[in-house]
Amino acid sequence: MKATVCELPDDRAEFSAAWESLCEHTRENNSNLVLLPEMIFSGWLAATKEENVAAWNRSIEEHLDWIERLPELGARVVAGSRPAVVEGARQNLAFVWSQESGLRDVHAKRYLPNEPGFWEAEWYRRGPDEFSAVESEMGKTGFLICTELWFSRHARDYGQDGVQLLLCPRATESRSVEKWVVGGRTASVVSGAYCLSSNRSWKGTEGSQVTAAGWIIEPINGEVLGRTTAEKPFLTLDIDLAEADRAKLTYPRDVIA
Repeated sequence: MKATVCELPDDRAEFSAAWESLCEHTRENNSNLVLLPEMIFSGWLAATKEENVAAWNRSIEEHLDWIERLPELGARVVAGSRPAVVEGARQNLAFVWSQESGLRDVHAKRYLPNEPGFWEAEWYRRGPDEFSAVESEMGKTGFLICTELWFSRHARDYGQDGVQLLLCPRATESRSVEKWVVGGRTASVVSGAYCLSSNRSWKGTEGSQVTAAGWIIEPINGEVLGRTTAEKPFLTLDIDLAEADRAKLTYPRDVIA
């Protein structure tokens, strides 16, 4: 299976051109699965502390408009997260879109930062404490949206449920990239699943694009198979989901707890 991760610009002036480049990449590489960054189809709302209902609703519409364009990627399955209102509450929902099934919301982000640049708890509400595996056309999948990556008990639970792919859409800063890669490697080892992550990239102090790194990590030893960079923001690799099944039979996944 060919899986694609990416970093896409937060800057709206640059996003459309980056999207066209991503579509060209995924079609040229015959990608089966594409993972997008966290709530990527609008600017990062949580950069400011003051919530704005109109901006949130506008972001919902922007995401729905862009989701209509997912077939442009040429992939069988596309995953990411999007803003929504669920039973009157604003939430950040992980989604899986496929050519066969259309759009499915599968998980609401549970753990919300609340600090400068990432005032998420001010903007939307926590989802329920539910981390359930999802069957998709590209294998058994679990979501850990950004900060959720640090709560490793969920990665282990996913592994025990037979998950082959851990998908981690992110919006994290470039200065903390190495820390996040460690988190991704740990989640992969704990779960025995491939860990895939895509991230926003942000403007540097002189206008240059600053990498925030997407990655693909293998399930047995947690080795990083590849990372995106500012120069190469898209990464497609051929991965074997049977490796994730084999990983479940080895330490530390086979420990009886």
